[in-house]
Amino acid sequence: MKNITVIGSGTMGNGIAHVFAQYGYEVSLVDISAEALQKALQTIDKNLSRQVAKGSLSEADQAATLARITTYTNIEEAAPKADLIVEAATENIELKKKIFVQLDSLAPAHTILATNTSSISITQIAAVTKRPDKVIGMHFMNPVPVMKLVEVINGYATSAETTETILALSKNISKVPTAVNDYPGFVANRILLPMINEAIYALYEGVGGVSEIDTVMKLGMAHPMGPLQLADFIGLDVCLYILRVMHEGLGNPKYAPCPLLVNMVEAGHKGVKSGIGFYEYQAGNKELVVAPRFR
Repeated sequence: MKNITVIGSGTMGNGIAHVFAQYGYEVSLVDISAEALQKALQTIDKNLSRQVAKGSLSEADQAATLARITTYTNIEEAAPKADLIVEAATENIELKKKIFVQLDSLAPAHTILATNTSSISITQIAAVTKRPDKVIGMHFMNPVPVMKLVEVINGYATSAETTETILALSKNISKVPTAVNDYPGFVANRILLPMINEAIYALYEGVGGVSEIDTVMKLGMAHPMGPLQLADFIGLDVCLYILRVMHEGLGNPKYAPCPLLVNMVEAGHKGVKSGIGFYEYQAGNKELVVAPRFR
């Protein structure tokens, strides 16, 4: 594999593009917004500069990495040259299906189609293509340049050859791939989101306050970040969506989202991205300021 196309230039998309380009791959970064693409390149440059400052990357490598990334505002130009396409669009199944129908019609027959989804069925996405054996999940962790794990998700029809190719590719970019099967939430969110949801229930039921709950988990369980702060970082709307996917897909009431989470999202309190969630944040800064009072 030499040419990687990444669909979506948001937080995950630009991180995925950054890593592939850093390890020598030619990357086509696609977004419908030229402004979003420009912002993505600025973010990648900023993150590369951090690596240079830490001594893990040279200035020459930074320049070479950026030179390997080409931006496009339409899929038609980028898809035909790809050996692998990684879709990192909004977590919406209908949108992803629409993108995969288009990718299937544009990409060469050998191209593997991957999705960075954190919860949506790989099998359902693959079913809208004529190459379900070449459709797979590549669930990168945020922030992509820092986090080592890639959850590699096999759809029902994903071939062993496709899986082995993606596992090897992930190792080539210094990630640690772990193969799992296609059930709601996969492994990472199947375990993580119920913990976050239970922390929200503990707050909702008055068992403890925001900082108290997070302190218990950080100091008592050696978690680097408390579950409520982590939920803010992920995005409360994303947490709600994943819980609903698991609740519907598994039919188990233990995955039902806490009413407090539902209310917060409906009120527009989505965490870091909106400036307020379980904590309040300054604009453009992910550092928490204060835990607001809850009713």
